[in-house]
Amino acid sequence: MQAAAPQAHEGAARPGIPPHTSASPPWRQADVLPAGLSAWLDAHADALDSGAQDPATLLPALADAGLFRWGVPAAYGGIPDTDAGHAIEAIAAVGSLSMAAAFVGWSQRSFIEFLLHTPNRALAGRWLPELVRGRMAGATALSNAMKYLSGIESLQISAREDGAAWRLDGVMPWVTNLRPQGFLVAAAVARPDGQAAVVALPHDAPGLARGADLELMGLRSTNTAAITVAHTPAGEASLLHADARAYLPALRPVFVGLQCALSIGLARRGVEEARSACPGGAAGAILAASVDALSRRVEAASAALIAGVRAGALASRPLDLFELRIELAESAGAAVQLELQACGGAAYLTGRRPGFARRWREAAFVPIVTPSLLQLRTEIARKRGDGGADR
Repeated sequence: MQAAAPQAHEGAARPGIPPHTSASPPWRQADVLPAGLSAWLDAHADALDSGAQDPATLLPALADAGLFRWGVPAAYGGIPDTDAGHAIEAIAAVGSLSMAAAFVGWSQRSFIEFLLHTPNRALAGRWLPELVRGRMAGATALSNAMKYLSGIESLQISAREDGAAWRLDGVMPWVTNLRPQGFLVAAAVARPDGQAAVVALPHDAPGLARGADLELMGLRSTNTAAITVAHTPAGEASLLHADARAYLPALRPVFVGLQCALSIGLARRGVEEARSACPGGAAGAILAASVDALSRRVEAASAALIAGVRAGALASRPLDLFELRIELAESAGAAVQLELQACGGAAYLTGRRPGFARRWREAAFVPIVTPSLLQLRTEIARKRGDGGADR
């Protein structure tokens, strides 16, 4: 029998948390996550990773705890006087307990951000309350679009004219949060005139087909699969924006920032576990110094990320954003390595260090979240080598 998610408790997330600055300590989990959700994630993190936990329980658990209210106007069910920086910290808090949960949270909150900034207010008004409350899943296939903006990849969906609408064809090979109970998927499409647009397609759109869940080595309860579209209609009602190059650059800092939250959460947890397991003596002192240095590195990078997102500065400096993503991803891997060194052979024995094997797999996932670290490094090298300006 599958374990049930925590009971719904409307308005569980608490407003009034001060903004994170470089001079302030990071939020505690208790500042952003209700105790019931923290306990549930801690108890079911391994099952969410392996797929033993019913995926249908995850999104409602996150939504009922108020996770998607941070940085959303009250008119749509959000918490007043909060912003995208709060949302990043909330996803990071989830990521310290479960990467699978944070991955779903990233997708849902990213889709919410797309709707907050679309000029299609009818589309936003229809779906934002449903997404904030977790009644509909938001699946983002815009990693392809973000790579397209930087010249890393061509668009995978093409549109052709069909009267007043378009017909879409193509594939989205890796999309998360594709809940069988109902989802919207955001995708960039190559318009008939060669430019790019962004559309939101419902799960039951004609010609849209969801594949079987991908055979991942972890993150199995995330409803991650491929989507194909064949002659799928898309009209003005489904248009997030007619011009992807005007729409996506301003969204990129939050989109990537929420991705970075996965790394921040895992890095903080790895630091915490390494610190608690540090041995005594000279070896322990050496290791503790490395743990402290890494903790400072993580907090400096996360503070710079959140400050840049809040100020809007990273919208015009994508290479700086990419470098922060690389820094935080590397820090997550380093934190798990330090946890291993602190625990020694006990970490390699089944059952001796609960959660370590999962965190090791989570650290392996972080570098390949698209755009992958290799793709980002390639783009940075190309731009820096060409002497080109950020775009």
